[in-house]
Amino acid sequence: MKDQIVGMVLVPLGALLASNVLTHFVLRRAQAAGTLDIPNERSSHDVPTPRGGGVAIVLAASAAFALLALLGILQSRVTMALLGGIAVAAVGFMDDRRSLPAILRLAVHLGAALWAVTWLGGLPPVRLDGESMTMGPIGYALGAIGIAWSVNLFNFMDGIDGIAATEAVFVSIAGGAVTLAGAGAAEVSYAAFAFGAACCGFLPWNWAPAKIFMGDVGSGYLGFVIAVLGIAAARTWDVALIVWVTLTWIFLADTAVTLLRRAFRGERVYTPHRLHAYQWTARRLRSHGVTTGAVVLLNIIWLLPWALLAAADSRWAVWFALLAGGPIVVLIVALGAGRPEKIEGLSPE
Repeated sequence: MKDQIVGMVLVPLGALLASNVLTHFVLRRAQAAGTLDIPNERSSHDVPTPRGGGVAIVLAASAAFALLALLGILQSRVTMALLGGIAVAAVGFMDDRRSLPAILRLAVHLGAALWAVTWLGGLPPVRLDGESMTMGPIGYALGAIGIAWSVNLFNFMDGIDGIAATEAVFVSIAGGAVTLAGAGAAEVSYAAFAFGAACCGFLPWNWAPAKIFMGDVGSGYLGFVIAVLGIAAARTWDVALIVWVTLTWIFLADTAVTLLRRAFRGERVYTPHRLHAYQWTARRLRSHGVTTGAVVLLNIIWLLPWALLAAADSRWAVWFALLAGGPIVVLIVALGAGRPEKIEGLSPE
């Protein structure tokens, strides 16, 4: 009972408050130093806005993970894997101030990912049609690639006010709750709750109209932690990874469709743009808040029930995940993910 109170209430509450207060100080520091995101033709905002607020999430969440470990609630292997996100945050912090070569950022992302997978003991068995398939040594490589992909996934999707932070809140809280109910994996769930709370503390500052952006220091860190938590949960519950992937379908589909369409046109997929489905939607609705709210609503009323079904019957978990994702992919395509702006007559202002 004591661990439950600490893990589910006290540590998350502390992470929330710390993140909120720290964001205020980061905002004032960014304003004083002139660390601003200046709008350009590829931006989704039109007012110079301080950036780097993700530092608050990194500090609050890392402290929460360390505290859970010191209290004996979070195993050292999971703690060390999660703390690898500090390297991702550090390279993001530097990139926010002076653009770094893409190959350098990717090398750090892969290195941190391999660090995490090594501490976790590789990628866990994958359940297909009711059977568990052991990955073996190849699981280390696939796990590292998956974590690095998640890092860049959140970087790509952090393009309008509040969307990355709210997605992190949803996936971590929902994923942690389903994992706790399905497998009793309390340590991973408590870490997920603390992380979600840290993101909640930042969110009031980042909700539309945003007073501060999280920057790459925050977005990459969010993707790293969520991927590591999903893999850690799957070490004790073989259906967990499917559940966590199901919860992230909107981000996965929007990024995949956008990148594929841009690649087919011969564009450099790593260059800045505003062609994601959520960016198209924000421009059509002329509202970041409404668009982010719609993503939250879709997560809750569509993806969460499918994740619960996958958790309830592992024999059909993969099929439930596919049934959840299929309509999301169709919706993302219909909203225009990856289309050139001239097609819709929404050329940059």
